[in-house]
Amino acid sequence: MLNNKYFFLICSFVLFFSCKEDSILTFSEVNITTDNNTLVEVNIPKAFGDSTISNNINSQISKVIISRLNIGDSETSSSKSIEESITTFNNEYMSFVSDFPESAQPWEAQIDGEVMFQSEKIISISLTFYINTGGAHGTLQISFLNFNALTGKPIENKDLFNNLEAFKSIAKTHFENAVEDKNTLFEPDNFILPANIGYTEGGIILLYNVYEIAPYSTGTIEFTIPYEEVDSVLVLDSSS
Repeated sequence: MLNNKYFFLICSFVLFFSCKEDSILTFSEVNITTDNNTLVEVNIPKAFGDSTISNNINSQISKVIISRLNIGDSETSSSKSIEESITTFNNEYMSFVSDFPESAQPWEAQIDGEVMFQSEKIISISLTFYINTGGAHGTLQISFLNFNALTGKPIENKDLFNNLEAFKSIAKTHFENAVEDKNTLFEPDNFILPANIGYTEGGIILLYNVYEIAPYSTGTIEFTIPYEEVDSVLVLDSSS
């Protein structure tokens, strides 16, 4: 009877640690392309592990990339996968060349991603898009995606904080220190939080894309707020 009891305990421990190991999420960089693709380069992190969590994360990453590769209104894309979007992008270019054979500038799309931060509570991923469809210059856009590490569901910026106004006040001070020439801003006296807020090892990073609050010549504006300054207003702290 005693041996059976120990056997049961051992089996329970093995099962517990096995389940815990299965729930750990890992990321590997993957390159996505298609036959006859000459214009689009995609290198992004792909989640592996718990199928529900990883599928939620991978699905959201794909959704953002599909939207960015769509020519025209990003809300009207009919593509169901990144591969399908790559094919459509190449076909759109061939159609453009057919209509405007004098145009010598090829289109291109470079998409890269990285895991900026990962803990047991939150995962932050950065996606960088450079897309040129024949204009004077291409467009560079960066997107931060935050995920609940326990579910894989996206977290909106407003849900990162238990006191958004308090965070905004802290961020405004760092913003003013980061931007030396206030004259380059569209509305220097009307501070707004950027669309991109994420976690890094060093703190909460805020990034304004080109044209978000300043002219193209200003480029991106970014700064990082150390965790010790914002831990009290974070819904999910930076600890594992």
